[in-house]
Amino acid sequence: MNNIKITEQPSKYRHLEKMTVEELTAHINHEDQTVALAIEKALPALNKLITTIAGKLKAGGRLFYLGAGSGGRLSVLDAIELPTTFGVSPELVQPILAGGVERLIEAPEEMEDDRDGGWKMLLERKVSDKDLVLGITASGSTPFVVEGLRQCRAHGITTGCLTNNPGTEVAAQADLPVEVITGPEFLSGSTRMKSGTAQKMIFDMISTTVMIQLGRVLDNRMVHVKLINDKITDRAVKILMEQSGLDNYDEAKVLLLRHGSVKAALDHIETTGK
Repeated sequence: MNNIKITEQPSKYRHLEKMTVEELTAHINHEDQTVALAIEKALPALNKLITTIAGKLKAGGRLFYLGAGSGGRLSVLDAIELPTTFGVSPELVQPILAGGVERLIEAPEEMEDDRDGGWKMLLERKVSDKDLVLGITASGSTPFVVEGLRQCRAHGITTGCLTNNPGTEVAAQADLPVEVITGPEFLSGSTRMKSGTAQKMIFDMISTTVMIQLGRVLDNRMVHVKLINDKITDRAVKILMEQSGLDNYDEAKVLLLRHGSVKAALDHIETTGK
């Protein structure tokens, strides 16, 4: 087990308080540019994880994001977007956050040390071997996450992890570990920066790729998007017109609203010819 945490190493930038705004933003931007390259190195492991997640969900399982701190909060943001964007049940991808999702804005960091909390919360959701639990911890040693994955493995539940350090405790408990080594942070130890940026990019990759694999996208369009406001409804009408060849906006809107989604409207047109 590697006890040296790269994410906790001192920043190579010194005396930040003496820098100008221009210097600070230039240095932060330079560091941010390294994140995508770090993710590129982890793509083979990430691809295996995504393939397994898609298989689990196609077979009726669920994905649980098990996290704490900045990474855990980012996983919540990813999960709450999916029902609207892809028209899936909120049960399909569920965030398990140390301290509870309801306390998201309080950021109760002390709950990261609750070793039994993650597993208890998973049991409340009736986690099973049909599901996949993805542990999220930049450091790779957060007790809430590590012990949660340990219990999952003991009960035959497939596990993955997303961490920003090599050779960590959490990777040892993951069937599908993804290590994205982003290096020391610009502000020493502040993993909401490069580590958090990497996590956000990877959540986008995981959820978008999995939803495409589940058939929730046609061409490059969100054909299952929920019609929750005027902007999204207008976008969906235009997608329906584009995909169906309809040229009357008002007629397309009536058809869309009657069937509830672009995909359902397209299926109706294909079945009836009108």
